[in-house]
Amino acid sequence: MAPLPRDKGEGEQADVVNVESVALDRAASSDPDFAATIHDAQLATAKEHSMSLWQGLKLYPRAIGWSVLFSTAIVMEGYDVVLMGSFYAFPEFNKRYGTLQPDGTYQLSAPWQAGLSNAMSVGQIFGLFVTGIASERIGYRKTMLVSLVLVIAFIFVLFFAGNLATLLVGELLMGIPLGVFQTLTVTYASEVCPVVLRCYLTTYVNLCWVMGQLLASGVLRGFVTRADEWGYRIPFAIQWVWPIPILIGVILAPESPWWLVRRGRKADAVASLRRLTGDVYEGGFSAEETVAMMIHTNELEKQIESGTTYSDCFKGVNLRRTEVVCLTWAAQNLCGAGLMAYSTYFYTQAGLPGTNSFDMSLGQYGLGFLGTLFSWVLMTHFGRRTLYVGGLFSLNILLLVVGFISLAGEHNQAASWATGSMLLVYTFVYDSTVGPVCYSLVSELSSTRLRAKTVVLSRNLYNIFSIINGVIFPYMLNPTAWNWRGKAGFFWAGLCFLCVLWSFFRLPEPKGRTYAELDVLFEQRISARKFKTTKVDPFHAREKEDAKSLQG
Repeated sequence: MAPLPRDKGEGEQADVVNVESVALDRAASSDPDFAATIHDAQLATAKEHSMSLWQGLKLYPRAIGWSVLFSTAIVMEGYDVVLMGSFYAFPEFNKRYGTLQPDGTYQLSAPWQAGLSNAMSVGQIFGLFVTGIASERIGYRKTMLVSLVLVIAFIFVLFFAGNLATLLVGELLMGIPLGVFQTLTVTYASEVCPVVLRCYLTTYVNLCWVMGQLLASGVLRGFVTRADEWGYRIPFAIQWVWPIPILIGVILAPESPWWLVRRGRKADAVASLRRLTGDVYEGGFSAEETVAMMIHTNELEKQIESGTTYSDCFKGVNLRRTEVVCLTWAAQNLCGAGLMAYSTYFYTQAGLPGTNSFDMSLGQYGLGFLGTLFSWVLMTHFGRRTLYVGGLFSLNILLLVVGFISLAGEHNQAASWATGSMLLVYTFVYDSTVGPVCYSLVSELSSTRLRAKTVVLSRNLYNIFSIINGVIFPYMLNPTAWNWRGKAGFFWAGLCFLCVLWSFFRLPEPKGRTYAELDVLFEQRISARKFKTTKVDPFHAREKEDAKSLQG
């Protein structure tokens, strides 16, 4: 098929980008049905652009409910990550699995801390790669159902673990289904809603992550004074609470209409979309028109790049999209956010008493919850790019402050409280900007045909850096290793600044764009800083190009 034309280079774009979809034009001229599809796609695109937030909420209440249900699975990941990181400051856990130290306390060695922290990330890498293949072959619902059953089974390993080796295996196995949730929750959210709701439903995934963290901190705070093995076994057992209700909901949920379109099941896609919508939209909503828009976008992407394999993520225009999505998610681990998962342990090593450390962590995740809600307000007025770049810059400043506070000395109580306060501010800023906005960006900036696989690659890059962090964080904070304490802020501030530079020059703005429009912008190699202002018309290019040639 003929490639889409490029008007100008990345540094000198025209104000309006037109697409001469030769293959689509030929198909429309020879096939009346396809011509009608393009016409319906135009109508649906215009309606999406004119849809207000309130209209979107009225039209897609069921889609919101199903998306929220899928995303709730991420609560389990946030819970488990904080659970294991906080157990390193948990007296009974350390007494059961740690070794006696010269000062009379029990501690897990830095290598075992690193191994336990990394086991889940290793399992997630495997689970993510399987998801990229399984979700496209059997659908999102069936993949989610299998994963939820595995979660229920693998919690038994953690609950009955009698030694560190069994605990490590349990974390590794648990990471496999959690890796599935990382991909499918954000992908499903991005595919069942209109443009106006995309940012809210995708960033809700981050809210679920924070809810899991908050829940884990609350549970641990309640059991920290318990002087028996149930102090850490009950927190493991609580993970059995949510898989079953989520599983029942997923059985009843509709499949993603985008996935059905990619499988050539137009009638099923229309039926699925009708299950996702509620009241009639004042602008004249039509499920057939919206599915036609999906079909048009799918055909446009097939013309740009026909493949749907992992290797296709690194070919042609998709290479840039893969780079942007992967580094957007990797920046979450390069900006020092790992300090939040180890916050309780960090507080104790910074000099705060154990109960105060858990209280600070509880407050930290409470602020994270409020921060994510606040991000919805910010995204209404600012673009994703603005929040992401500005958020990284703010985090860079806060990490420098943490580093300079640490110079006051290890036994300075005021400095310890100041360090804790800065981490609270860090958490609020992170969960108002970088944390939730990332989920919106990775789902919007990947192509619809390669979305699941691109999200898999990006999340796996995130997990690779999580493994690296899982190795170096225990050494940074453990008093028997490097013992950096608050000075770790200097190290992460340096990496965070590099993320600021990359995002400023490479991160595009997807706010208010349909997936077809984003396809065009990437195909035309528009500069990231001009995505917001460049006008796109993916339908009427042929006529405009003919008019230009006549004028010439």
